[in-house]
Amino acid sequence: MMNGMKCRLMILIMAYLTLEVAKAQSLDDFTLPTPWTAEALKAETPLPEYPRPQMQRSEWQNLNGRWDYMGGSALQDPRQAGAPPKFPAKTESIRVPFAPESELSGIARSGEKFLWYRRALTIPSAWKGKRILLHFGAVDQYAVIFVNGKKVGDHIGGYHAFSLDISDFLKAGDNSLVVGAYDANDGKTASGKNGDKGDYTFSSGIWQTVWIEPVQQKYITQLKLIPDLKNNRLQLTALTEGKDLTVVATAHADKKQLATATGMDHKAFYLDISNPHLWSPEDPFLYQLKVELKDKEGRTVDQVDSYFAMRSIGVGKVDGINRTLLNGKFQFQIGVLDQGYWPDGIFTAPTEAALLYDIELAKKAGFNVIRKHIKVEPMRWYYHCDRLGLMVWQDMPNLWYPDDTDSVAVRKQFRTELKQMMDQLLSVPSIVTWVPFNENWGAFEVADITKWTKEYDPTRLVNGNSGYNYAPGYRPAQGDPGNGDFVDKHHYGKMEDKAFPQPDENRAASLGEFGGKGLFVRDHMWPVANNAYEILINKDILSDTYVYLLNEIEQRMLYSGLSCAIFTQTSDVEHEINGLVTYDRRVEKFDMTKVNSINQAIIRNSERIGKKKKISSISRLYPVE
Repeated sequence: MMNGMKCRLMILIMAYLTLEVAKAQSLDDFTLPTPWTAEALKAETPLPEYPRPQMQRSEWQNLNGRWDYMGGSALQDPRQAGAPPKFPAKTESIRVPFAPESELSGIARSGEKFLWYRRALTIPSAWKGKRILLHFGAVDQYAVIFVNGKKVGDHIGGYHAFSLDISDFLKAGDNSLVVGAYDANDGKTASGKNGDKGDYTFSSGIWQTVWIEPVQQKYITQLKLIPDLKNNRLQLTALTEGKDLTVVATAHADKKQLATATGMDHKAFYLDISNPHLWSPEDPFLYQLKVELKDKEGRTVDQVDSYFAMRSIGVGKVDGINRTLLNGKFQFQIGVLDQGYWPDGIFTAPTEAALLYDIELAKKAGFNVIRKHIKVEPMRWYYHCDRLGLMVWQDMPNLWYPDDTDSVAVRKQFRTELKQMMDQLLSVPSIVTWVPFNENWGAFEVADITKWTKEYDPTRLVNGNSGYNYAPGYRPAQGDPGNGDFVDKHHYGKMEDKAFPQPDENRAASLGEFGGKGLFVRDHMWPVANNAYEILINKDILSDTYVYLLNEIEQRMLYSGLSCAIFTQTSDVEHEINGLVTYDRRVEKFDMTKVNSINQAIIRNSERIGKKKKISSISRLYPVE
């Protein structure tokens, strides 16, 4: 009884200290607040939305919010910890899931290296007798988890979700959850801009939602949903905890049941979808899916709600030229490079509305592709792309040093994390292209990894080394792998023919990055030396320059076989001021009507290629039909 009273007293003290820290932080403390910063500050539970839309259960509990925190290189190394460290009586408070480098975390310090988090955990009485799963959206880069002082497990990799069954470590009443994280930011792991050659603010530790949910002894761990348009069916595989289980899948559309099928755990089976309603950017139709897991007695032991889409992506000949095909037809892929950085949350959007804003901006501007640049977003980001209709090129976060003395281990871990990323995102309809490497950054064995990626997921395109013509300077360039689905170059200068890639006998041509046109917007810039490949004078000139660039790109689409082009970029990011909007997302720097008009005109013209239809005039500033 006394121990319980002490525990509850400690929780009250922790809550009081947390409240004091929260009161101390206001908008005045933020370098560049976004329209959502104030809401994030007020939220008792930041980002409260269900974090896994493609495999949703009805019962769950969000663990975001205030946790105890301590960080620094003098602390215990989480990689060596057999037990959690002792926290001081009066400890700092961090707002999870914001990285400690971010201002929204309440810490706003960098280079902590060893990071420790603690919070109390109470399991609802209604969950008694069930297994309790603890989920992390992402922890950068190594994580170890303790429950009531006992080590539950650990995890390596900063960009993908992982789960642990903590049931056997729990006790009645209040429990203690401690998470240790280690992040060297040394470029020897899949880190993207979170490496020593990355030029933005790093992020470490917990940076996506933490949550728990109850399940039975046997349950679904993952769904693999692969559309098969050739045979008008969905391939479905349910991975499970437990064996010899029956899987029942039922598809719905517009609240009407369309099809049902039965299979077994860990084995692929098919759900027939007659006259499928195809997914496209213009019509992003999603089917609803219910998956039930039954034991030998026919009892339902688990049920999840999901969704899927029917679409295909490939490369094929159109008028004798290799082009990208969506649902068997050529549609020019005009996209925007999206890095997913925020001035208040760094790697984590402050709210769901903020996460959605960047996607809606791309849609408003008339793009049909988002290239997610060397970052893996929370699963809700992909859900919004699925339902709003944006094709996604998914980059693998690069490492930087694959050639050092520990290169064998470093390269092996990169390959492991590439597979983990693909496994996590395999069922996402909007993802049409995997990009293992960018501009030779930390690239190694590119042809082999490109080949493996294509073999592992033959249903999508693979862009092995986007911008192979760029060299990083600090190491020899790997160059064009010669395989995969794209000949891909990057270009930020004058629009000369030699700057554009050409399709070859097996691959389509893509301009993986272009643009880089900047604009100073006073009072909406990060306080560093700001730059872009070219700084323009005002919004009108910037917008007309974009139209000029797109007219040049359209010429290459029509007469040189170009299939894709990705504009840099969605928003300004710290020193880079070449975004469609400012870093704080408060000022649109382009005339979005002009941007939308030219983007959509080119898409419409592309759909006429191979159909012997008249190509609309491209001599005007804004092409029209």
